Order: sequence, then structure tokens, then C-alpha cells
Amino acid sequence: MAKSPEQMKAAMIAGLSEKTGKSLEEWLRILRSSKLSKHKEFMGLLKNEHGLTHGFANMIALQALQSDSHTADDTDALVEAQYAGSKAALRPVYDALLAAVRKFGKDVEVSPKKAYVSLRRNKQFAIVQPSTATRVDVGINLAGTAPTERLEASGSFNAMVSHRVRVSKLTDVDKELLAWLKAAYDAS
Repeated sequence: MAKSPEQMKAAMIAGLSEKTGKSLEEWLRILRSSKLSKHKEFMGLLKNEHGLTHGFANMIALQALQSDSHTADDTDALVEAQYAGSKAALRPVYDALLAAVRKFGKDVEVSPKKAYVSLRRNKQFAIVQPSTATRVDVGINLAGTAPTERLEASGSFNAMVSHRVRVSKLTDVDKELLAWLKAAYDAS
């Protein structure tokens, strides 16, 4: 049985001192004293100057920024921030997608991050990201599925998914999109 993200993070934190020579709190002090403030900057410091692996560097950076569902104090605030300001009109699209995906099964995990929401079962099967003021990008893991005009290859959009569907209006949350999401859910 696959570990949950929370279990994986706890295991990484438990082994941090042994694997890296420093505890999480020591790494967080290093990041705070660096005067850096962005995820990419933290990653560069931890990987390039301290030799950490990508996985450990990413976990520590996310902890420092409190920017994922396993470190943030208020995950609802992460979603609220994604759909604030010029992207507020896209919130009904997100809500419709989430309502439909939750019907797939009680094991759907909704894991908000700073810029997107990860949808998981045993592993991530999709992401929902308000990419522009007029479009939500739905990333879907459908390895082995040929792209179509609408179901694009993810390309540089996000390496964590194989395909992307651009959603601009509520009617774009249709049977075709939901069938792709359900297939990804079933495969996860």
C-alpha cells in the first residue's frame, strides 16, 4: 500500500538528520538566515551549496514557505488566494471540477498547494491550476494516451502530469473532461 503524502513527509523528516547531517529546524534556520524568500531560491541554496537531493530540498523549502497542504496552517486560504483578484471569476469552474471529481470515490484527496490543487488517490491523478485570469488548466495523468486537440500533451505546463486541458468557462467542465479525469483516477 502506498504511503500517504503526510506519511512520506514524516519519514523524510525522521531521517533528515541521518541523511543530511542536520535536523529540519536547523535547515529552516539556514533558510531564514539566507534572506532568500522564494522556493526556487531555497532549492538552489539547498542543492547547490549544501548538496541536498531534490526531494529533501523541496520538502525543506515547502516547510519553510508553508506553501502546501502538509505545511500550511490554512489550506482553504491557499485556494482562496489562487482565485482572488483577477482570477475570482474562475472559482465556479474550480468548484464544479471539485464537485464532479469528489463523486469518483471517497478516497479522492484534495491537496492545495500555493499555485494549484493536487488531486490524489493512491498517487496524483490530476491538478487544477488557475493559470491566467481567463483560464484554468487541468493537468491529467493519462500516460500512454495519445494527445488530441483538446487533450494536449502537458509539455512545459507541468512535469507532474502527462496532459493538459484548458478550461475557460463552466460549460468546458463536460462529460469528455470528466471521462479523462475518471480514467486517470481509476489508474491511480
